Amino acid sequence: MAVETGRQTAETPLAEGLGGARAFGTGAWGWLRRFLTLREGSVIVITLVTAIYFAATSDRFATGDNFKSLLPYFAPVAILAAGEVYLMINGEIDLSIGAVYLFAPFMFYEFHNGGVPLILALVLAMLCSMAVGLINGVFTAVIGINSFITTLGMLLTIEGLTLIISHAQPVDTPGTDVAKQTSFAGIFGQGTYSQLIWALLVVIVLQIVLSFTRFGLYTVAVGSNRLGAGEAGIKVRAVIVRNFILCSTCAALVGVLESVRTNSVQPDPSGANEVLFDGISAAVIGGTLLAGGSGTVVGALIGALFLGILRDGLIIKGVNADYLSFYLGLAIIIAMAANTYVGRVRRRSGVAGAR
Repeated sequence: MAVETGRQTAETPLAEGLGGARAFGTGAWGWLRRFLTLREGSVIVITLVTAIYFAATSDRFATGDNFKSLLPYFAPVAILAAGEVYLMINGEIDLSIGAVYLFAPFMFYEFHNGGVPLILALVLAMLCSMAVGLINGVFTAVIGINSFITTLGMLLTIEGLTLIISHAQPVDTPGTDVAKQTSFAGIFGQGTYSQLIWALLVVIVLQIVLSFTRFGLYTVAVGSNRLGAGEAGIKVRAVIVRNFILCSTCAALVGVLESVRTNSVQPDPSGANEVLFDGISAAVIGGTLLAGGSGTVVGALIGALFLGILRDGLIIKGVNADYLSFYLGLAIIIAMAANTYVGRVRRRSGVAGAR
């Protein structure tokens, strides 16, 4: 019986592979279909088509200067989406990242204004933000409140707390004084490519962790079958809490990067909420399932790039601000429809599965 079971286990991937090959066909068309049915394949194609369209219709799009102006639309969203992916794989969601994005730079200012050295003030602000993630995780995983409700309440609570702390007044970001320019500002947002470098570092590290470490394996296992993961000895609650903390940390990092880039911290909840929706949209467009169990950080990066190109291209073409959200919403629906179709093709062809 053991030999027979082992033979079946060994033969199953081969049979699935042959079935997938027959489903896709051979030759160039077959390879193209295989690419399109990759989890990130459809959004890569949509992103390329969008970029080519804007490059062909505007001579200002495909320029070095425009690439630099694209980075603020793209890199911060990629970092937010990277953290959100881990939670969404668990079948959870964090709506409080917009509030943490707003909260972290104000705490950074308050600590430094109170006499704490620059780097230590940054560390303390990050720890405060991680505490928000810890609270979210405990209320969701331990107490059992739905993550949508928990993080919606935390979103309003932290936004209100930020307005109270700041007295609804903007402040100058520590470490960005032009007269005392240091490497701190260049590293944490003011450098031309500093946000891009941070985004790539975060995405690479988190994708490696997700794909090749026990932490990543446990994250996918909890999202795929929470009961089965618990019976296998995985500490399900601890995994979920850690991912809430990770998500808040990414949001805090983005808040600091953006405040350093702009030299000021603005107590603007509406802007923070827009960042929140961009981060979640990028994760979903990149192929992460809201139901949990499947997703990639690289896909979130590509989803963020798609949103950045779309927003930048529409602005260059002079689209009226009243229509901007309309076009963005349509584009997100189209991208998600393509992802849904690709998912069905994957399941029919026998190549579906988390990776």
